[in-house]
Amino acid sequence: QVVESGGGLVQPGGSLKLSCTGFGVTLDYYDIGWFRQAPGKEREGVSCISAAEHNTFYRDSVKGRFNIARDYKNGSVYLQMNNLRPEDTAIYYCAVSKHIGGRYCAIVESPYDTWGQGTQVTVSS
Repeated sequence: QVVESGGGLVQPGGSLKLSCTGFGVTLDYYDIGWFRQAPGKEREGVSCISAAEHNTFYRDSVKGRFNIARDYKNGSVYLQMNNLRPEDTAIYYCAVSKHIGGRYCAIVESPYDTWGQGTQVTVSS
């Protein structure tokens, strides 16, 4: 299983760092995706990082503001979120790919089969 942490309430323009930690699974070997679901909306992909070559991908609305990276020392994946906007408010989920990771990842749900419970991010003044 995976567990997300680091969510909270932050003012517009602020920053948060989300972490995804694996229990019983070594995240280093898998592609990891971050997804989010805002109230009344469908879940959408935010970012991902591949296992091989550490390629990353971001949805357009977070490019230049969010950064995904692996923390090999702690066996986790984090999502650094800067310059947050009210529209970033959502529950954020991390997900682990079904298979050992490849060169590239994707921010669609089908490649992932292990999901965390989510962590709430609220951006409001």
